[in-house]
Amino acid sequence: MAGHSKWANIQHRKGRQDAVRAKLFSKLSKEITIAAKMGDPDPDKNPRLRLAVKEAKAQSMPKDNIERAIKKSVAGEGDEYEEIRYEGYGPNGVAVIVEAMTDNRNRTASNVRSTFSKNGGNLGETGSVAFMFERKGEVVYPAAVGDADTVMMAAIEAGAEDVESSEDGHVIWCADTDLNDVSNALEAELGESESTKLVWKPTTTTELDLEGMQKLMKLIDALEDDDDVQRVTTNFEASDEVMAQL
Repeated sequence: MAGHSKWANIQHRKGRQDAVRAKLFSKLSKEITIAAKMGDPDPDKNPRLRLAVKEAKAQSMPKDNIERAIKKSVAGEGDEYEEIRYEGYGPNGVAVIVEAMTDNRNRTASNVRSTFSKNGGNLGETGSVAFMFERKGEVVYPAAVGDADTVMMAAIEAGAEDVESSEDGHVIWCADTDLNDVSNALEAELGESESTKLVWKPTTTTELDLEGMQKLMKLIDALEDDDDVQRVTTNFEASDEVMAQL
């Protein structure tokens, strides 16, 4: 019975991972379609679309899915989406930014507000927490691409603002408006990145203990489970010990 139970657990976990992966691909497809509709369907002529395609490839999204999402925009298929940003506070006063794409503003606002309140948070007004973040371009490379000095020199040449290197890899920051040019220059020097996207980078952080992190993760998971929510950003900070316990 123990063996059967273990197999059942593995199957359940795989099912959950498959569901998360399918949801991720759906959100990436939505971003690709929107980016293509707003500009040229050729990634080489549309910086936002190129970044969306790069991120999809970094997440191992099949080429057919990417091409299908672009074709939907060309054919004028799919719903008309608008981009909305929600801001609020999670457990222990952690700042939370929720970026969404929706074809029904009232539905999405209601769902996001409900998710915040059910998980110890409060939805605020636009601008209530954005002042604690900066809009930045972020390019991530694995540690194997080179040492810190090599990546730093490439980043400087590319016009980046800052680099954070560790045993886990290299995170390169640049102005949001420079992301396309910086990522192209880095790709020519270092090869394909692990991730290239626009992010909200915290300028101030809130320290959380294990209990606080568990509550926050519950809120983040609930928000990300919403089909309208594209990404969730917070300004939490936690020790290595707390993260290990999670």
